[in-house]
Amino acid sequence: MAVTSRDIRNERRPIVQVSSVRLGSLAYVITGLLALLALYVILSTVFTWGQVKLDDIRYGRPRTFHLTANVGHGGANGALSHFVAMNLDRQVIILEIPGGDINQIRSLPGPYLFGAGEDLTPVTMRLADANRDSAPDLLVRVKDEEMVYLNRDGSFMLITPEERQQLLQQQAGAP
Repeated sequence: MAVTSRDIRNERRPIVQVSSVRLGSLAYVITGLLALLALYVILSTVFTWGQVKLDDIRYGRPRTFHLTANVGHGGANGALSHFVAMNLDRQVIILEIPGGDINQIRSLPGPYLFGAGEDLTPVTMRLADANRDSAPDLLVRVKDEEMVYLNRDGSFMLITPEERQQLLQQQAGAP
């Protein structure tokens, strides 16, 4: 049997095509994965930038949150008290202006925040009766942590570990 040049070309062509198809497919997969990685990096950077700008609009720089309510510290006239929570270079500071009287400003201790970018973390507040004594208590939120300041004797005091345990037990037993 004689071998013709046509037979040799037909035998070699599929081998070359198969290998080039495999290499081409692999190149497309790698290019696609690199494109997805680049898209992820760009989108996460844009999202983070947008979140910082949104917090700039909401809380300003330094991050500041205001709350006005009647907490019983306004004296006989029942004037509203004003609260200001600030994140000043990673140190949380809470100021209370009882009854709107700036001569009686009180400072409440707050935590120091550790980590990169924590100087831009917002601090928020809300009032709730945490210990069920009919007096609104101050709850300060930083990220996913909430600190409780109990309303006692005309001022707010940070909750002790024993009081925290009692509150947890009350909440577990409450319907």
